Amino acid sequence: MIEHKICARHSKVKQPDRLSIPLVKHCIRITLHSERVNMPCEVNVFIADDKVIREINREFRGIDSPTDVLSFPMHTFSPPGWSAPGTEAVDPETGLLPLGEIVFSAQRVHAQALEYGRLLDKETAFLTVHSVLHLLGYDHVAQAGDRRKMREHEKKIMHDMGYSF
Repeated sequence: MIEHKICARHSKVKQPDRLSIPLVKHCIRITLHSERVNMPCEVNVFIADDKVIREINREFRGIDSPTDVLSFPMHTFSPPGWSAPGTEAVDPETGLLPLGEIVFSAQRVHAQALEYGRLLDKETAFLTVHSVLHLLGYDHVAQAGDRRKMREHEKKIMHDMGYSF
């Protein structure tokens, strides 16, 4: 399997609300492998609280409320899905392709797990897969066909990780 660099950290998240960083990293690697990403990439993950993600959501999307997760892709993949960008996209210092950043609200992930009757690990895994697919250009808002394609990929990857969905 390709070696990807995944940097993940909590910020101002109290211990009982923290998400499993090893699980998040595992889900990112599995998603990249499933999507046939064939070059070493870098993904940064920031796990925050509702206050922080609300500020980020307001600043970048103009929505003044917390959300579960935000994805900030560094590249545009069109059509959605992996296609190797040119060598100019690779960081010359690291040799890695920076894919982007993912920001979680640990509080929203916990609340949604309860709301949907899921284990916390399953909700974390799903939102991680969902976010990585966004980094690879998938969208569930633009068109119905895009939403269906993204859901198919999510279901397959979740199934491959042993989660029924």
